[in-house]
Amino acid sequence: MPKVPPKYRAPALDKGLDIIELLAKAHAPLSIADISDGVGRSRGEIFRMLQVLEERDYISRGDGDAGYSITPRLFRLGMEQPPVKSAVETALPIMHRLAGQIDQSCHLVVPSGDQIVVIARVDPPGDIGLVVRIGHRRPMAQSASGQVLLCWQSEHVREQWLRIIAENEPKFDRKKLLKSITQIRSQGYASHPSREVDGVTDLSAPVMEHDRAVCALTIPFIERRTALKTIDFTLMHLRQATTDISHALLYGSEAK
Repeated sequence: MPKVPPKYRAPALDKGLDIIELLAKAHAPLSIADISDGVGRSRGEIFRMLQVLEERDYISRGDGDAGYSITPRLFRLGMEQPPVKSAVETALPIMHRLAGQIDQSCHLVVPSGDQIVVIARVDPPGDIGLVVRIGHRRPMAQSASGQVLLCWQSEHVREQWLRIIAENEPKFDRKKLLKSITQIRSQGYASHPSREVDGVTDLSAPVMEHDRAVCALTIPFIERRTALKTIDFTLMHLRQATTDISHALLYGSEAK
């Protein structure tokens, strides 16, 4: 279906947003030449825009000629939005309780385009644990958290997200993802070997608002030889935590 042309144009704003969106998806700093090619504009067109974005702390340059990267400024602005702020403030006490029960770290994620982003975390109480930094992003289809979020959406929203994923992932396997989602939905949680770290199982369950998942609470579970707290034990407490956060978000009271 062809895109409807925009009613109004603001060329300078378009240029700045193109640069920010390009850098947000980049896995390494980009040079001026890289950015010029990526947004389809000449170096002269983007030079002043880069200076302004850097002065306003939306992008930054590394030492020497390392290129430009996006800063956490947009993330910090997004965190001030009432729904996100409320979710974090509500979830953190329960996440601290959970980390103490299971001796593992946990983190809270929300959807962001075709990705997920970590908005809160609690470190493990002991000496050993895998900690995911706040602001960390991953493709939605490639993470346990993202698949949990996809599970508990309306059919319309899920199809929108799947379309965006397909546009951004050339090797996207829709059939495989839908099969995984069906299994997650039937058991109420995701339990997948980590794609990034050997020996870690990503456990994730939805935080619900009525009939949709607004966040996913995830534990990068490390099985330690001397630990008595199994995956089944951890899943039990994870699911209780997500139930308590969901209840608190709906009714405004913290579960103790």
